[in-house]
Amino acid sequence: MDLKDIIKEENLVYSKTKLLTDNIMHYCPGCTHGVVHKVVAEVIDEMNIQEKSIGVAPVGCAVLAYNYIDIDWHEAAHGRAPAVATAISRLYPNKYVFTYQGDGDLASIGTAEIMHACNRGENIVVIFINNGIYGMTGGQMAPTSLLDMPTSTTPYGRKVELNGYPLKITELIAQLPGTCYVTRQAGHTPAAVRKLKKAIRKAFENVGQKKGTSFIEVVSTCNSGWKLSPVKANEWMVEHMFPYYPLGDLKDE
Repeated sequence: MDLKDIIKEENLVYSKTKLLTDNIMHYCPGCTHGVVHKVVAEVIDEMNIQEKSIGVAPVGCAVLAYNYIDIDWHEAAHGRAPAVATAISRLYPNKYVFTYQGDGDLASIGTAEIMHACNRGENIVVIFINNGIYGMTGGQMAPTSLLDMPTSTTPYGRKVELNGYPLKITELIAQLPGTCYVTRQAGHTPAAVRKLKKAIRKAFENVGQKKGTSFIEVVSTCNSGWKLSPVKANEWMVEHMFPYYPLGDLKDE
């Protein structure tokens, strides 16, 4: 029997919010960025804040986010998105300003910016994609790379005596008085995506209520950098990343 007799075109349904453009995403197959983009676009659309939303994307895999979500965007230098978002939020206090950053960006070169922005309680949303590796530049070790995790700069695995411990920056940020909501989520299953969407919606609502900084870490895969298939990358994330970066809310005020 031909597949066309089993799978009928009229039964194929793909729901896409109007905020997602028709541009083909440049992300690798299986990359978590595409999932998060879709969720962010859906939340902005459902809250009817397209004209009030401003995203800030720095260097990294997400640098081309403006191609995919139809809102106003501002690019920032590597690690400096929180500083740029601070300026935008203060100049336009009625806008919904958010940053979209990877772990190499936020937890390495941008550590000063993110810590001080969160400590000041800037009225922004921070979306932090943690895949434990520098995805765009060749798979180097990131601050969040796990112990014994092989990367292009730690081919025999990350070692404490040479590289130090993986940085749990979300736990540090949860201690800062300026943060109102700090959570760690994922997007590897439908249930996880629903929880992620709920968290992102809550964070944007916090901006509207002027509560301070909302910080969302998304534990993610980089199957290209990890040298795994998309399916195996999800399995590796669950087995290795989740124990060190457990999912759930860390702070909710």
